[in-house]
Amino acid sequence: MAYILIAEDEQAINDLICKNLKLLGHRTAQAFDGAQAMQLIAEENFDLVLLDVMMPQMSGFEVKSKLPADLPVIFVTAKNSVSDQLTGLNLGADDYIVKPFDVLVLIARVENVLRRTRKNDTIFAINDCVIDLAKRIVLKDGKEVVLTLQEFNLLEALVLNRNFALSREKLLQLAWGYDYMGDSRTVDVHVQKLRKKLDLQKEIVTVFKYGYRLEV
Repeated sequence: MAYILIAEDEQAINDLICKNLKLLGHRTAQAFDGAQAMQLIAEENFDLVLLDVMMPQMSGFEVKSKLPADLPVIFVTAKNSVSDQLTGLNLGADDYIVKPFDVLVLIARVENVLRRTRKNDTIFAINDCVIDLAKRIVLKDGKEVVLTLQEFNLLEALVLNRNFALSREKLLQLAWGYDYMGDSRTVDVHVQKLRKKLDLQKEIVTVFKYGYRLEV
């Protein structure tokens, strides 16, 4: 898992991001102003930095301008103008997220950046299953399990959002796409197939009247 710095001066938002990243298994550190962020970056070896723009002592833009080019950065900020977004991206940021944000969107953006920058971190083990998201291969007891396109897409959505309850509608969006016109009951059918093929009856938990959660 990754080591992520959250540089955000609002305690509640910083804690919220920290809590959700830890649910995914990531290690986190917290900074509440630009100077503290710079100090931690000098002392620690982070895989990703989440930067607010409007922070005391040094803005997120100032911090980013002083960082090594190979350190991935996502701006998470209320500054939503096109010029601000262009400033952040032109400074070399990997992504720019505007507040208020959906936690699941933030997680997806974080995972996307980590997949691009940490090529060896796309393999997940659950019991006797090994899931390689990059190669789109699943092994059970060392033998490949053949999944359909939608089964793998659903498994990927559950893995990337592990320990989070996802509604059937959200799973449809993540695994089938926003333009899917079918019934949400198709999620139930595919979950049952995944449970049977991978022996994950206990790990893929049904959330009553809502959806599913992969517990790891």
